[in-house]
Parts: sequence; C-alpha cells; structure tokens
Amino acid sequence: MFSVRAAVLRRGVLMYRWDRCCALATVVSGNKTSQQVKQRLKEEVEQMKSQFPGFRPGLVVLQVGDREDSNLYISMKLKAAAEIGINANHIRLPETATENEVLRSIVAVNENPAFHGLIVQLPLDSINPINTEKITNAVAPEKDVDGLTSINAGKLSRGDLGDCFIPCTPNGCMELISQTGVSVMGKNAVVIGRSKIVGAPMHDLLLWSHATVTTCHSKTPDLAEQVGKADILVVGAGRAEMVKGEWVKEGAVVIDCGINHIPDESKASGKRVVGDVHYPSAKQRAGFITPVPGGVGPMTVAMLMKNTVESAKRFLQTHTPGKWNLVYTKKRPHEPQPSDAAISSSCESKPVVQLARELGLFSDEVESYGRSRAKIRLDALKRMEKQPNGKYVVVTGFTSSPMGEGKRTTTLGLAQALGAHLNTNAFACVQKSSLETCFGARGPALGGGYSQIIPLEEVSLQPSGQNELVSAAGRLVMDTVKAHAHYETKLSEKALFDLLVPLREGQRCISLAQLNRLKKLAIEKFDPLTFTEREIRRFVQLDIDTDSATDSFSLENEIMAVLSLSSSEEEMQRRLANIIVATNKSGDPITTEDLNVSGPLAMLLKEALKPVLMQTVEGTPVFLHTSPLVDVAQGGPSILADKMALKMVGSEGFVVTESGHGADVGLEKFFNIKCLYSGLQPDVVVMVATIRTLKMHGGAPPIQAGLPIPEEYLQENLKLLERGCCHMRRQVEKAQSFGLPVIVAVNKFSSDSDAELDLVCGQAKQAGAFDAVQCSSWSEGGAGALALAEAVQRAAKLPGRFRFLYDLQTPASDKLRTVAQKMYGLKDIKLSLKAKEKLALYSKQGFENLPVYIATTPLSMSNDPMMKGASTDFMLPITDIKVNAGAGFLCCLTGSTNAEMEDPMWPCFHGNNLYSDSK
Repeated sequence: MFSVRAAVLRRGVLMYRWDRCCALATVVSGNKTSQQVKQRLKEEVEQMKSQFPGFRPGLVVLQVGDREDSNLYISMKLKAAAEIGINANHIRLPETATENEVLRSIVAVNENPAFHGLIVQLPLDSINPINTEKITNAVAPEKDVDGLTSINAGKLSRGDLGDCFIPCTPNGCMELISQTGVSVMGKNAVVIGRSKIVGAPMHDLLLWSHATVTTCHSKTPDLAEQVGKADILVVGAGRAEMVKGEWVKEGAVVIDCGINHIPDESKASGKRVVGDVHYPSAKQRAGFITPVPGGVGPMTVAMLMKNTVESAKRFLQTHTPGKWNLVYTKKRPHEPQPSDAAISSSCESKPVVQLARELGLFSDEVESYGRSRAKIRLDALKRMEKQPNGKYVVVTGFTSSPMGEGKRTTTLGLAQALGAHLNTNAFACVQKSSLETCFGARGPALGGGYSQIIPLEEVSLQPSGQNELVSAAGRLVMDTVKAHAHYETKLSEKALFDLLVPLREGQRCISLAQLNRLKKLAIEKFDPLTFTEREIRRFVQLDIDTDSATDSFSLENEIMAVLSLSSSEEEMQRRLANIIVATNKSGDPITTEDLNVSGPLAMLLKEALKPVLMQTVEGTPVFLHTSPLVDVAQGGPSILADKMALKMVGSEGFVVTESGHGADVGLEKFFNIKCLYSGLQPDVVVMVATIRTLKMHGGAPPIQAGLPIPEEYLQENLKLLERGCCHMRRQVEKAQSFGLPVIVAVNKFSSDSDAELDLVCGQAKQAGAFDAVQCSSWSEGGAGALALAEAVQRAAKLPGRFRFLYDLQTPASDKLRTVAQKMYGLKDIKLSLKAKEKLALYSKQGFENLPVYIATTPLSMSNDPMMKGASTDFMLPITDIKVNAGAGFLCCLTGSTNAEMEDPMWPCFHGNNLYSDSK
C-alpha cells in the first residue's frame, strides 16, 4: 500500500509523490503541463496581434475521408487552436479523393501566406491508392508543423534544431522530461520504438541533448537488460504493457507514449486504455512516470500549437503582414541615355512565376507564357474578394500633340516610385499596345526610358491573343448574321428549325440563349418537340434587314469594350448576349442571343478575359489588359485588371491605372462609364502636362508626328506658355468637378527651362490643384517620380468625395449637354435630325438610361482637331447616335474631322535597330 505524502509543485507541473520503503515514484501530469504551454502560447499570439493588427497565426488540418477516430483527434486540435487564438481551418476531402486532388489541396495551402501550419491527418481514408510518403513530403517544410517531412527529419538528424520543426510527440516528451528537473546531459537513454513519428526523432532529440542513446524495438533480444540501464526511458512501441515494472531502473524517468485498448469488464465499454508500460509495477521503481491517459497525449496537441506559433514567428521575421515580399531591381541611369530597346535588353527581369509568387498569387492561378508573361486566372479575384481594396489612382493628361506627353511613362514611373523607392505595394494597370501602333511616332515601348515594361520586344511585338480573339469573335458574328439572313430565304421553316435545334438520338436540346429568345417571344415551352408550326415560325424567322447590320470595326470595338467592362465570365456572357448586330425589317433590334451565338462568343473570349502580368524596369508588377480598340468605351485597362490589382496591393497599397487621351475625353469616360460599372471610386487624379503641349495650346505651330519639332517649342517663351496654361486650368477644373484631389505632374524634357517649369507648377496650383510637381521618370525611373509619389500618398489620405457628372435617369440629351458644357467647356450641343430620331427610338426601346459617350477627336476640346486652347463659344454637333447595348452606353458621333492627320505618320524604326538593340 502507498499513501500520499506530498504534492510537489516543480516548475509549474503538479506531481504526486508516493512513499515506498526505499524509493519514491512521481507521476507527471501532461494535462497540467499542456495547459500551461497553451497559456504561454495564447499570450504570445495576443502580443503578435497587438504588434501586427489583423494578423493571426493560421493552421489548416487536411483530412481525407470521415474516420471517427480522425474526427476526434481533429476536434481536439481545432479546440486547442481556438483557445490559443490560432485561425484554424478544417479541409475535409471525400473518400473518393485521388492522390492528385490531395496534392492540389496541399499546394494551395503551401502557397497561402495566411496559413503558417499544415497538418495532414493520417491515415488517408480514401478508396483510391495514395502514397502517404509522397503526400507527407508535399507539405512545405516551413509549414510542416507535424515535423514529418523528409527535410525536417533530415535537419533534425543533423542537429539543425533551430531550423526545423520537431515532431510533436517527441517534442512533448522532451518538455515533460525537462519539467522533472532531471538533466538529460550525460544520461543513458533508451528509446523503444523506431517509427518516423516517435522513435526515430526521439532518438535524435536525446542525442543532440547530449545523452547516450540506445534505440530498441520489439525484436531486441536483450530488451529487459537494455531497459534496466536506462536513466531515461521513452516507450513508443505500440504494444500494450510491453515493458514490465521489474525491468525499470530505480529512479528512472519513464515516458510512456503508447495508447492501447485492453479488455476490462468493469468498464461500460468493455475495455480500458493502457500504455506500453505496465504502469502499476513501473511506478514502484521509477523516479518519474507519465500516466496513460493524461501524459504524453495532451502534450502532443500542445506542441502542435507551439510549432504553429513558431512558424508564424518565423514568417514575421521575413514578411511584414500586408506587404509583398518583392525584390525590386533599381536601375542606375546611364549618360548619355541609351535607347529604350538597349535599356530593356540590359535589364535582367525575374521569371514571371517568381514575380507572381512574390505577389502572393498561387501557382494554379498563374498561366505563364514564356519567361516574362503570364495570364492570371479569375479564380485569384474570387479568392481575394473579401480582402480590402487599396488606393486607386488614375493618371490622365491634357489634350496632347501627336507626340504624346509621356502619360504612360509617368504612370509606370509613379508605380516604381511607390513600390521600389517608398516600399509600398504598388501595381500599374495599362492597356496592351496594338501591333499597328508599335511603329508609330511614339515608338514600340509601353512607357519609355527607365520607366517602361520589359522585355520591350515581348510586350510590344508578341501578341497576347486578346486582339486576335476579338477579331475572330467579330468575324463569327458577322458570318452568323449573313448565314442566317441567307438561309431564311433559301430553306423552309422546318429545315431551318432542324439546323437551329438538331435532332440527336430522338431529342432536341435548347441552348440557354434560345431559351431566353423563347421568353422574349412569350413562348412558355421548353420541349422543342411540342412546338406548333406558328411557334416554330416565330422562333426561326429573324427577318434580318441586312442593310442595318453593324460593320466589323464597330462590332470588334464593342466586343473589346465588353471585355474591358466585365468583372466576371458571367457578366461578360450577359453583355455579349445584349450586343445588337442588326435590326429586323420592322426596326426591332436583333442581338447575338437571338442568333444563338452569344454562348460560342463567351467560350471564344474566355481566355481573353485574363489580365496579363509583366514587370517594369525596376521590378514593379504591371497588368496589361485590353487594347486601344477599347477607346470607344473608356480608353483604359480593364475593370478586371484594376479590381484584381486593388485586392492584391492590400488596404495600404496603390494601384496606378490610366485613362485614355486627355481629361476631357478619357477621364470623363473613366468616371462616368468605367467607375459606374465597376463600383470603384478613385482616390486621386494625376494629370500629366508637358511644356510643349501647353505651348501648342498657346498658339505655337502644330507638331507633325515624326517631323522635326518647331523652334518655338525648343526655346524659352513664357508668354506663349502662359497663354497655353488656360487649357491646363480648364482641365484641372474638369477633373475637380468629380470631387477628387488633382495633382499635376509636369513631365520634364531637356529643352524645358526652370522658369517654364516653375510657371506651369504655379499656374496649376492657382487653378486649384492639390499639388504640382516635376517628373523625370523617363531619365531617372522611379527616382524621378518620388515627389509625385509622395504627393499622391498625401492626397490619398483626404476623405473621398467622388461623384458622377450626371444622374443616369436624366434624359440622354441632357446628359450629352452636361458633358459638352462641363467637360469640353462648350456652349451647347446641336442634335441633327438623325440623332434626334435615334434618341426617340432608343428611349422607346429602353436604352435612354445608359451613360453617354461622345466620340470626338482626342486632339482638341471640340470636334475640330485644329482648335486648340480652351474654346467656350462653340456648339458641339451630334450627327448620329448608336447604342452599344452590350457594352452599356450610347455612342454619340460628332462628325470629327481629321485634317491634322491627313499627312501619313513617319514610322519610328528608322535609325532604331530594334532587333540588334533588344538581343
């Protein structure tokens, strides 16, 4: 018999001491120790959360099947995680899961920075063959909080304890041993069991703690003799009460890792839990012993939580929450400055797959096209939909010369300054250049100098497929219109019905587009076999007026606009279905859905909906999406590109996007069309100005693209410049009418004098600009846009007051008048008879509440490209109006002349060996 003499609290662990004639046995409570470990971890997590607001250690438990014992173990882990403050997630795959499906789930967690630990619950209960070793080793070593991967096991065996995760059960055993106060150093330790989970790592831990370690197992012939030598005995053989009490050395530390069930009629279940050690007899000889249950078991879960918190700590050592782990490549400018092609070829861009990983994208969200380009799947946006948006900056310009103002160069330079120089998450979003414009006067690059997208030849000359798919889609629609109109007159209604709804195996299948057409016709039947002759006639006869069919250029423009304004595949399909391609002979619109071609269009264009990821000279990420065709809509990159970038940069980051042409044309469309459909609200407007553009508006001779620049632009002329500043003041006022802070960025040229630059900045501030700064992004990269970036950061802190220019419920003529007066500064609009008839028709058809777009020249604030400055006493003629029902706006034509462009544009490739420079 033994009597309790004392309860000793040693190192916070409650131990019970029994007296015996000549020895004392102490039972070590794992329950108590685990609670204390979890309390310490909880305090550490709270400290992390206070230091990094919004951050929590993340844990994922991956289970295959629905085993009852696995469910029990998982519930214990999830409960412990919740107590500590760890964000724990349980992923359960069905028992039908294949090995590849399990591996894909593991890769997704590996790449997700929100999770710092991943547990694969064993066994994998699948009806399909799965290689457990392969699955275990698929877990990223830095997230292997179970410590079971070969890499972590290898590091442990080498003694790299600070650079690996130790398996939880052995780690818990070491914690219990340390709590006894018995030093491991110099002791004889015996480990019974050689499993990868307990025995082998336990041997390594004891060895690297300077014990003399012997590993035994069930086949060891002198097992009792070996046990008798052990100062420290750890048993994990998986055999009930295998080690007898008389084998144990007097005063030894006994750690029992076994969990076994043996029959016991006194228990309601008919069995009881015992360890691998015969506890009643062993406790009479051991100095310390762990009970089963209540010993090692609770410590395993506690150590799992400890590894998870440790993994989160290591993550915070190399990552700042909300910040990309992005490596920038700042480029030192050369004098004299090389060509754009030479600069591009001198830059060693990182592989786009690495860039995507640094931005937090998952591998299955990235479709690489070569080394430098990748399309990003829309799954990435769905994954991030609950994340906050970053700051939204739109870059626009003044009504420019044919040579441009460096608006895109400034856009990319600003993104580089924010990212590479101010260490802020920054993304640029720009349009993809078309092949037709690559050899124009402005050159082939997207951007220029040290603020361009690289590699030059790939971004400019190698198609991404968007334009080609749009052209193919346009041809498909045009061919469908012609074919339907032709066969309506050649075939009987029954034959045409057989073509539209073919009979296959006794069944006729109706497409979704055809179902929608039936609804429009008020035919409430879904089985084509039950259609009457009259219903068949109404269904197949479109009665197309071929003279009313849209032209291919207009159709491709609208399809590109649909791509630009769609936020999802579903929205794209809805917009494509609404495109009006002709009218019938009664004047009613005929859509792609009526032609049953909207579904094939959506399939064809699905690939074109993915933004293209590339990088700038300094390594800042860039999205390229949609081409200049989309100028008929909003003249900038797609809504999808902007939305995805805004999620990726996080709440403190910046997305710098562009709007086409000047503030009068491009910015108005950006706000009233793009922002209307995206639901996004910009924070700052950056308006790019150049001295030469303002001199042009002050009365200097027109600049001819590709020809020498007149002397008036190269010499200081403050009076000419000041006259041109009236145009800048008008543009600043227009931008301010949307309620946003405006920053004027003066793009410096070598011919600009300090007095001229100071004059423009002063005039801009007098006009009400939040700030006006000089930029040299072309020659200095991000460093040349630092002042602009700092001004943008300050302006973005102002409270948002964004507002639209007009209410959609306003009559279309009033919306046009508002745009003409407030954006162009004109006296009024003058509607032609044809335009008035069109407005009346569209009002009757339900299109009057769409936003309006005025198609006018980007070279003037009127429809005359030769008119410069800021005209006020001018009537804007509206000659015709077209409805772009798919894109969702009324396109109003002004009969703009292109007299200035009658001379052909001189190409840029003369004296510019692109092939040699870009090798």
